[in-house]
Amino acid sequence: MPSVTQAPLSGRYLSFAEREEIALLGAQEYGVREIARQLGRSPSRISPELRRNAATRSGGFEYRASTAQWHADRRACRPKPAKLAVNAELRRYVQGRLSGAVERPDGGAVDGPDVRWIGRRHGRRSDRRWARSWSPEQISARLRVDFPDDEAMRISHEAIYQSLYVQGRGALRRELTACLRTGRALRVARARARRGKHFVTDEVMISERPAEAEDRAVPGHWEGDLILGLGSSAIGTLVERPTRFTMLLHLPPMAGQGPRVKSGPALAGHGAEAVRDAIASTITTLPEQLRRSLTWDQGTEMAQHAELRIQTGLPVYFCDPRSPWQRGTNENTNGLLRQHFPKGTVLSRHSPDDLAAVAATLNS
Repeated sequence: MPSVTQAPLSGRYLSFAEREEIALLGAQEYGVREIARQLGRSPSRISPELRRNAATRSGGFEYRASTAQWHADRRACRPKPAKLAVNAELRRYVQGRLSGAVERPDGGAVDGPDVRWIGRRHGRRSDRRWARSWSPEQISARLRVDFPDDEAMRISHEAIYQSLYVQGRGALRRELTACLRTGRALRVARARARRGKHFVTDEVMISERPAEAEDRAVPGHWEGDLILGLGSSAIGTLVERPTRFTMLLHLPPMAGQGPRVKSGPALAGHGAEAVRDAIASTITTLPEQLRRSLTWDQGTEMAQHAELRIQTGLPVYFCDPRSPWQRGTNENTNGLLRQHFPKGTVLSRHSPDDLAAVAATLNS
């Protein structure tokens, strides 16, 4: 066994002398708390030391100071190889969840816009690459579900971000940053702001919504909104609160629309009548038990909510002004959908089949 490190350490790390003392006290069958008290350390520092750095060659957990110091020195060596660089199966899994193809419900792949990697963030009014686009947080959490007994298939979300952004740890291709939610080529913090609307007629406020909708215990309570694109194009979104199941509303341009007039009525199919009909045709495909309520912001596109309730039996409730957190599930889903429908692009060009494919990707 190589010689142990004798260099003085900071108070954060155990020294070789302290490990010798731990070995002696452990041989005398002192408990963790008593060992910690005599060393002036926290029990939470001694317990993992006994567990992680024990000698296991004999088949048990026998603590020896020299072996424990060797384990500690080995772990402290830098630089460490990136986990994604040495584990090919884990790397393929992460890349597949980041850049895998969007699929229709029947399994066919949807290519989406042809976007060339240019080494920097997409522009405000440009297409983005379509992909499965799981976030690193989702990938890290899903590994425990898909590989419950394989400890090698584990990675933190921070390690994935570093593999994408940090030079020297680039086990993943740099162009995969285009598959992240933000699409940023550089890792920087940005603030987000949302527009707000205040007007709606005959609204029913969210305070009147059934209490069962708040705790997400009963299915059938929905949240909705529009995501807007270039030229007043829009896509409607409906998200079920308990399951986060997502349905997208196709809002094509209105037939015979003329030139757009400043401050005039909506021309791209997201006026009150078009939104009412789109919600009605989509929500009525569900059983009545799954149509308990719909929560929306106070946008004029829901001015005909009373007619919608008569057509579908779906009561509509409205959030307080400037309170998007009251529809938090829908707000989060809209952020995910911007990966496929970025701001500054024409959203009305996407067909109902395209919308169904994107919804299926989110729901899978």
